[in-house]
Amino acid sequence: MNNGIDVEKARRETIRWHILVALNAARPIGASESIMLTTIQAIPIDATQIELRREYDYLEERDLVKIEGRGTPQWHMKLTRAGMDMAEYTIDCHPGIARPKKWW
Repeated sequence: MNNGIDVEKARRETIRWHILVALNAARPIGASESIMLTTIQAIPIDATQIELRREYDYLEERDLVKIEGRGTPQWHMKLTRAGMDMAEYTIDCHPGIARPKKWW
């Protein structure tokens, strides 16, 4: 913890938001793990595949993302309707996701 800020929590919540934004840009096809890892690391957030899988699971439990190919080496993710609405600011943001305030 740094000056009352939980840096790891903020990092996880930021990664979740970037996942939603990237998958929204990848609609309607969605994106593979390798594309998502490259995208998130380009922000730059030094994330690993295992770390991103934890965040995909979190978002899937919130019904924001659908994961396909769990039993394979390469997962594939798509946004659900609620995930699209979250990324497009048409619904309130869930706690645990660092969505910036809408300014426009």
